[in-house]
Amino acid sequence: MHDALYHLIVGTLDLFLWSGELIGEEDLPQKGPAVFIANHLDATGPIACCCSIPMRLYPWSVGDMMDPQKAPAYMNMDFTERQLHLKPPLSTWFSRLLTRITVPMFWSLGCIPVYKGDYARMQETLRMSMDVLRRGKFVLVFPEDPTMGKDEATGMNPFQHTFARLGEVFHAETGERLAFYPLAVHQKGVVQVGKPVFFNPVNSAGVERQRLKGMMESEVRGMYLKLGGQTGKVGALTPERK
Repeated sequence: MHDALYHLIVGTLDLFLWSGELIGEEDLPQKGPAVFIANHLDATGPIACCCSIPMRLYPWSVGDMMDPQKAPAYMNMDFTERQLHLKPPLSTWFSRLLTRITVPMFWSLGCIPVYKGDYARMQETLRMSMDVLRRGKFVLVFPEDPTMGKDEATGMNPFQHTFARLGEVFHAETGERLAFYPLAVHQKGVVQVGKPVFFNPVNSAGVERQRLKGMMESEVRGMYLKLGGQTGKVGALTPERK
């Protein structure tokens, strides 16, 4: 997809589903490549980030959501019943209808499928991400682990460290230090950008993965709390208005 078409689609989503505020725009990178790390905030996070960040983003997305065969069941479980509170058989019908739109849209937007627990397929995720970074573009990752308990103050799950491997691969290939930018998405209708953290090749792989994971999680959580912590139901697509 051409960047112009991407921004047209994102602009439409911004008009109808987000229309929020961006804070910390001065900390955005002047050029790529870079990786943005954000909290998911249910369905809100991906839409909010793509609508708020004024450059072309390539988001990591759950692989099942991009598979025409698996997407309806995943959509039904994760969104239609859990967030919209629809009941079968209406939820099943609605999920099938919705994924006829979302699956091709995800692929058109340049989303990168992620397969948790599947090492071989995660190599494909890293390969596709590196293709984006080589072109000087921006990858967007939501590293929360949904199998872990949520933090009561922020509604966030603990982060996973898989995204840090992009720093390893990028440095091995280019000799350069990849930048990771924290993003805090708040249901008040705000996305805040934090200062970048750079991959440190001096550390061992295990140490650096944990360092980047810890720093990104701490920065995103801290910005979220400064924006006000949880002020209502997490995951609403429409920002709260004062």
